[in-house]
Amino acid sequence: MAQWKELLNEIKKIEEKYGSSLRDPVTDLEIRKLQLKMLGKLGYMDLPKTYIELLKTVNGLDFNGLVIYGVDDQEDEDLQGLIETNEIWYKNDWQKQYIFFGDSDTAWYCLDLQEGMYHELDKPSGTLIQSLDSFDSMLSQALQTALL
Repeated sequence: MAQWKELLNEIKKIEEKYGSSLRDPVTDLEIRKLQLKMLGKLGYMDLPKTYIELLKTVNGLDFNGLVIYGVDDQEDEDLQGLIETNEIWYKNDWQKQYIFFGDSDTAWYCLDLQEGMYHELDKPSGTLIQSLDSFDSMLSQALQTALL
């Protein structure tokens, strides 16, 4: 089992202990709509396979200061959607080189479109904290930090 799945199971157990639960997964159709909407609004639609797998497990996450963006859903006001959140970050021109997949109190988790690398950036300065070789590694790192 992938490390991020094990970490997500730990988070699920913690949420259940406090009478809460993770969000429902999304469908293949919702993911396809997200990709098409991303292409139109952000000019990018190649979502990482692990991110798609995450969405098929849980539509975004908000746990202990970590937010992983889900499929934009106007019915769930608490959900931070991938497209709407990237549109907010894109108000700063320098941030348009990234696709942001999540953030925490101190970091952004993103793909650098120019380098093709995943980064953890300091929030709000944008200073590189670390580069990671895959979305899987970045997600695992973010979840581990949230569980500390």
